Amino acid sequence: MLTIYRRHRKNCEHRNAGRRYRRCLCPIWVDGFLGVEEIRKSLRISNWQVAQNHVREWESLQSEPKRTAEPITVTRAADNFIADVRSRGLSECTIYKYKLLFRRIEEFTKRIGLRFLKELDLQTLDRFRAEWKEGPLSSLKKLERLRAFLRFCERRKWVDANPATDMKAPKVPHRPTLPFTREEMSRILVALDKYAERAGVANAQRIRAFVLLLRYSGMRIGDAVQCGPECLNGNRLFLYTQKTGVPVKCVLPDFVVRAIEAAPKSSERFFFWTGKSRLHTAVGIWQRSLTLLFSLAGVRGGHAHRFRDSFATELLLTGVPLERVSVLLGHQSIRVTERHYSPWTRSRQDQLEADLLRAWGEDPIARLYAKGTPGVRGKPELVN
Repeated sequence: MLTIYRRHRKNCEHRNAGRRYRRCLCPIWVDGFLGVEEIRKSLRISNWQVAQNHVREWESLQSEPKRTAEPITVTRAADNFIADVRSRGLSECTIYKYKLLFRRIEEFTKRIGLRFLKELDLQTLDRFRAEWKEGPLSSLKKLERLRAFLRFCERRKWVDANPATDMKAPKVPHRPTLPFTREEMSRILVALDKYAERAGVANAQRIRAFVLLLRYSGMRIGDAVQCGPECLNGNRLFLYTQKTGVPVKCVLPDFVVRAIEAAPKSSERFFFWTGKSRLHTAVGIWQRSLTLLFSLAGVRGGHAHRFRDSFATELLLTGVPLERVSVLLGHQSIRVTERHYSPWTRSRQDQLEADLLRAWGEDPIARLYAKGTPGVRGKPELVN
C-alpha cells in the first residue's frame, strides 16, 4: 500500500504540523510498498488530487507508469501541466490561456484520430498551426505556450524530444508605442456624458474612475480590475512587491482618488469587480465598455493598454529616468522598457545633444568657422 504526504520545505510555516497537514504547496512524496517493491520518492508535483490519481493508477497496475506499455495521453499530460502551473502560483489569466490552448489541441487530436502525446510530432504540429487564425503576435505567444508544455513533457520523459523547438516563430512586425494624445484624452473624458445616457450615471462614474486609474497608474487592465480599497492608502496606490520584498507604490493625483471614491463600488473587496465571476470574464466586460466609450469619443484604435503607454511616455517626456519608469511599470528588466519606450526618453535626447555640442566645441574646423567663414580661395589655417 502506498501513502502520500507533504514533505514540508524548511521555510514552510506549517512544517511543525507534520505529514498530516496538506493545505500548503510543498512537494508531495510517496512511501510504501507496491507489490514486493518498496517505494519512497518525490512525485515532483504539489497538487494533492493529481498525486492521489497517480498512486491509485500505480496500485491498480501494480507497477509504476513508466514501466507500463501504454504511453501517456495528451489529456492526462495537459492535466498534469495545469496542476503544475497552479502550484507555481501563475495568474488565472495565464492558466486560462493554457486551458484554451489545450482545448484547441484536444479538438484537433480528436478530429484527426490521435490520442497519445508521442503522436504529436513535428508534422502534426505543423498541421495544427496551419489552422491558427490569430495574428503574428498572438501566434507567437501561442507557440511559446506550446513549447513550454512540450518542454514540461520532455523533462518528465513522456516524449523523447520537444518537436515544437523546430517550429520557426512567425515574423512579428514592430509596433511603435501609441499613447493617447492629450486631445484624445480630452475627447474620451468629454464622451462620458454620452456614455451616461447609454449606460446610466452610476456606470459612467465607474468607467470614469477606471479610465483615470489606468491613465495615472500605468496598471494593466487585469490588475486594475482586481484593485480594491486595501490597495489604496490616501493617494498612494500599491502596485506590486519587488523580489527584494520592497512594495512599489504610485502616487495618484487627488482628482483621481476623488473619482475612485465617488464611483459606486462593485463589491466590498474590489472597486471594479464583483469577485463572483472569473477574472478574464470581468476583463472582457470592461474591454467592451471601453470600446463603447472610444466609439462615442471618436478615438480610433483605442484599447486599455494605450493608457499604460500614455502613463509611461508622459513620465519620460518630463524627464523621469527610464529605470524609474521601468520599476513603476513592473518590468522584469529595463531592457523591456527600453525596447518599447526609449524613443520617448527626453533625458537621453538632451544628453545626446549636449554630447554633440561638446564634441563640436572641440573640433578644429568648427572652431575655425566660429571665428568667421573662411574664404574659398587659399587654405585657411586651422586653429590649435
